[in-house]
Amino acid sequence: MHHPILRFTFLLFLVLCAGTSALAETDKEVKFKDITITTSNKHLLLFGVIKNGKHRELEQALHSGIPMQFKFFVELFRIRNNWPDEELVSLEFNHTLKYDALKESYQLELEERKNRTATYTDLNKAMAVMSDINGLKVIQLAKLLPDNSYELRIKAELSKKTLPMNLHYIVPFISMWDLETDWVTIEFTY
Repeated sequence: MHHPILRFTFLLFLVLCAGTSALAETDKEVKFKDITITTSNKHLLLFGVIKNGKHRELEQALHSGIPMQFKFFVELFRIRNNWPDEELVSLEFNHTLKYDALKESYQLELEERKNRTATYTDLNKAMAVMSDINGLKVIQLAKLLPDNSYELRIKAELSKKTLPMNLHYIVPFISMWDLETDWVTIEFTY
């Protein structure tokens, strides 16, 4: 590679590949949108939706019999001046989607809803519910102090269920499986 044109072409190729790779990651970035914190008569409620949680490789794995799972993490802190913040809540729950090839249907289990299971024939509808946090009871309002500042953090991971006999080392599309959102932080005063 002593020739300057070859060297330039090679460098240009590397830059274009890196740019295309970064673009592909941006298009498939998994993140939260439409996060809302509100109250009912007794609870602080959380709503939110994961964007870009569905990928063709994941759909192929799901149809091959590998369950898809979103693991959600929710934390609530009371912000204290000149003191460390006080952790009030640390929640972790799963939304698990399985495909039943015989019935050609999708079974979705929502752990935070007392393991409620629903069946769908349309993958898009199942994914919409799987990606949605709809009225999660974070904490009882009686446990919040009025006129205090709070910080709610939320994160989600799309992870494979444990596969038998280390199958995850053999399945070719499993590298696309471990996706996660960044922590999203919302500060509010109650």
